[in-house]
Amino acid sequence: MEEFKAKRIFVSHKQLLKSTPDKVFPLLCPTKEYDWIETWKCNLIYSDSGFAEKDCIFVTGSPGNEERTWVVDEYEKNQYIQFIIFTNIYVIRYKISLTDKKDGTTEAVWEQIITALNKDGNDYVGNFSINEYQALIERLEKMINYYLETGKMLKKVE
Repeated sequence: MEEFKAKRIFVSHKQLLKSTPDKVFPLLCPTKEYDWIETWKCNLIYSDSGFAEKDCIFVTGSPGNEERTWVVDEYEKNQYIQFIIFTNIYVIRYKISLTDKKDGTTEAVWEQIITALNKDGNDYVGNFSINEYQALIERLEKMINYYLETGKMLKKVE
């Protein structure tokens, strides 16, 4: 049997959010993301409250995209939430930390450690685009800020 050596990548990106952590944090939830992310879809598997909480489990994915099982691993209200995301080819530790800037804004740090589980996972990690990741986090920043300012979802421009 050939020995497998997993590839791993760490990515991080900061956001400046136009509200305080107590307003931002509840939006980092599989059910609340329907309010501000137009393309969001998930299947909530387990939650006592119906919202994000420690040990909450949900699944994302769509035809053509791999299914991801998310587990809320760490949860400190208004400070951070951490997910462990499982697929057939990689595992992600995904942490979002919030810092109150004391001026009505919040710094959010989005961090991912992606670890391959097999050869396909190594291909995924090896081809991971940091630029695409940063573009995604910047798009999320625009969407969440728009929602925080207007109470409405930012729709895609057709």
